[in-house]
Amino acid sequence: MTRPVVALLSDFGSRDHYAGTMKGVVLSVCPEATLVDISHDIPPHDRQFAALELAAACRYFPIGCVFLVVVDPGVGSGRRGLAADTGDYRFVAPDNGVLTAVFQDTPPKQVVELTERRYARPTLSRTFEGRDRFAPAAGWLAKGIRLAALGRPVKDYQTLDIPVVQIEDDRITGAVLRIDRFGNLVTNIDRKQFEQFTANGSIDITVAGHPVGRLVETFTDIAANEVCALFGSTEHLEIAANAASARERLGVEHGAPVEVSRR
Repeated sequence: MTRPVVALLSDFGSRDHYAGTMKGVVLSVCPEATLVDISHDIPPHDRQFAALELAAACRYFPIGCVFLVVVDPGVGSGRRGLAADTGDYRFVAPDNGVLTAVFQDTPPKQVVELTERRYARPTLSRTFEGRDRFAPAAGWLAKGIRLAALGRPVKDYQTLDIPVVQIEDDRITGAVLRIDRFGNLVTNIDRKQFEQFTANGSIDITVAGHPVGRLVETFTDIAANEVCALFGSTEHLEIAANAASARERLGVEHGAPVEVSRR
């Protein structure tokens, strides 16, 4: 029998007990589960960053994996807790948009609100619902209960306004959506959009008005003191520097405009 997998994503960091405590709760419900950390270093309260990291990672997990996502600036408020099923995967998260990018890739087949108390801990903390509501629900899903057992159906779940690419005759306009720990600027322009646009003729790339040099295949193609573009592991256009941070070299942050234009 294949062991169930629960993957965790949070902004809890590793210094405090929070992430480890959630793992303990999952295992108390489903001792046979395999637990995998996607990351616990999401910038605090950054729901968009979490949404993008989740979408970048989840497709590489085994079919049937349960994803426990706790980036929750509204903890203790009236926001709902959700469980969702996209067919291949199931997700447990606050209803605050952290599932937006996953749902853009694969619309959910079913979404429910976490209302059934028997699948939560007996006492609910207003400051640590990841432990008391979300982790138990993830454990029960890993154990094999149906999603519908967790609560009533939801149609009006929250989504984030993640910037989309604008394509015109002479230019593609996108944005830096995330910046990884190496300082690479990851944009929302994917390889297919880029290659369709650039099939005929030369192009220029700018980020926040800064010209970007060559389009290269890999980081080792970048010369010293050079800032270039490449396609990273998620097949999105990235701006990178040679053994340095493109973020620091260019002085830009996420949300910065990126433009690909024909000469």
